[in-house]
Amino acid sequence: MTTEASGDGFVVFDRVQKSYDGETLVVKDLNLSIGKGEFLTMLGPSGSGKTTCLMMLAGFETATHGEILLDGQNINHTPPHKRGIGMVFQNYALFPHMTVGENLAFPLEVRGMGKSEREAKVKRALDMVQMGAFANRRPAQLSGGQQQRIALARALVFDPSLVLMDEPLGALDKQLREHMQFEIKHLHESLGITVVYVTHDQGEALTMSDRVAVFNDGRIQQLAPPDELYERPQNSFVAQFIGENNKLPGVIETLDGDSCTVRLATGEIIDATPVNVHEKGQKTLVSIRPERVEFKPEMMPPGAHMIDAEVLEVIYMGDIFRTRMRVAGSDEFVMKSRNTLGQTKLSAGEKIRIGWHPQDARALDPQ
Repeated sequence: MTTEASGDGFVVFDRVQKSYDGETLVVKDLNLSIGKGEFLTMLGPSGSGKTTCLMMLAGFETATHGEILLDGQNINHTPPHKRGIGMVFQNYALFPHMTVGENLAFPLEVRGMGKSEREAKVKRALDMVQMGAFANRRPAQLSGGQQQRIALARALVFDPSLVLMDEPLGALDKQLREHMQFEIKHLHESLGITVVYVTHDQGEALTMSDRVAVFNDGRIQQLAPPDELYERPQNSFVAQFIGENNKLPGVIETLDGDSCTVRLATGEIIDATPVNVHEKGQKTLVSIRPERVEFKPEMMPPGAHMIDAEVLEVIYMGDIFRTRMRVAGSDEFVMKSRNTLGQTKLSAGEKIRIGWHPQDARALDPQ
């Protein structure tokens, strides 16, 4: 997929490539435009090129080919400290011999700011992350979550128009990580800064972002708002990488505009929406989210095909029931049902029929 680079974006990657050895491209012809005030997340597995893109934007790596623009200016040869970009790393990168206040004052001193102005900005930045009482402590006296807040405050203290975050919450425990996701999102909204965020955590990307760029093999596979990415993946990689996903291989049986039927390997016919399949007889992989699977006939649209299923396992997860079933020869087909009043609880060994709205099953490219 090619993502157009618009010349009027605040951050623009224009045909950017990166190779470390002169032969293998780790970033392949990247075109990406990020709007002022946008929260964009680069999401992908290890080695997909997302962190390399962030490092080129920060100035710690140079592009092999193409241009990187910041607010209309080419920054390919601008040193990192002159780009005016705030940076938050996973390992915090705080100076251990300095107090919290001194850590925050350092980027202001480098910029030649006077003492009284420095003190005012440090106080404001610490208050922003609810750490105003910690100015005289050293990093070693802080918890991981507190150090992360200080690293965030240091990135914001000189009022940058762009902040880059490289997996900043990776070292935190689950509960604190989720809390910090919301805090960072709220700070972004209140300050109006542009944020480019790198993570391999899909939940993090969906929670925080205005748009998500899904990377694989040095290319953007899909660039879209979180809901569109989850609900309407454009290929098999995105469907499998974002959230839990049922996959049924088959062949296109009929194709009519924005609807199709698929004959599965075991012979059953199911309804689907064609995404990147184009002709009858073409192989496909049908993607269905577990929460969109239904077993109550009254929940099915008129005329929708239903399919036999055998319940193998029901796991109680508090707010939902996770039911694993044997469907069309696969023992890994999952249905998620909300734990609502009057919800039918299924049992292992039960034979049922399941279905879904055709628009919730997407006929994608076979892998």
